[in-house]
Amino acid sequence: MALKNNKSLGQHWLKDREILDDIADFSISDVDLCLEIGPGLGTLTSSLLKRFDKVLAVEYDQRLAENLPKSFPGKNLEVINVDFLKFDLESIKEPYVAVGNIPYYITSPIIMKLLETTNSPRKIVLLIQKEVAERIAAEDGRESVLSLSVKNRADVTLGPVVFKEFFTPPPKVDSQVIILEPHPPTVPEDTIKLIKRGFSAPRKKLAHNLGLPKEVTAKIFESLGINKDTRPADLDLSNWQNLQEIITK
Repeated sequence: MALKNNKSLGQHWLKDREILDDIADFSISDVDLCLEIGPGLGTLTSSLLKRFDKVLAVEYDQRLAENLPKSFPGKNLEVINVDFLKFDLESIKEPYVAVGNIPYYITSPIIMKLLETTNSPRKIVLLIQKEVAERIAAEDGRESVLSLSVKNRADVTLGPVVFKEFFTPPPKVDSQVIILEPHPPTVPEDTIKLIKRGFSAPRKKLAHNLGLPKEVTAKIFESLGINKDTRPADLDLSNWQNLQEIITK
């Protein structure tokens, strides 16, 4: 009997082999282990098993987790039935890459879990909502807490768009591949805290969000060459770090 998707888990099956192979190709690295997040029916798993010595698949849906090994007898596939957000990444003792067609509603927590662990993947290749992928890669006045938090810990590249018609059942929006190459944090945690404070009211001018006396903010902005009408989305990581350093002093 065919397994039906679970709408509450955001399950949408991608079955186009060319697209699946492309995603798997993006994930190729100099490591032997691939961590697959939410393998579902195993359509992407099939492509990954051809490119990696081992695939470790983390699947929350018990039906799918139990069925997946049956689809790949004799393959070096380990399936763990657990919520990925509760999965211990520190249990992985060798270099790995992380790949997945992940549910839209938990995209940000999954990405930050992968980036903030001390055992980050060598590479992260995810198929996510197109709008979110664009938001993460945004720059030039379109930054957000998410884009800055991700860029603080990874180089970001956008891959191809995958239109909703390629999924079963089709989601309401298109998807896009995003490729992250993790690196040590660019700015300290205090800067990230300042960014979150600065975005407390994203549409307002940044000066209103910092909680400092107007005259103090004006002097700081002038010393850094920041326009008084600047909004949070206008600053990049280096701007925020400079701002945090001078506020601390």
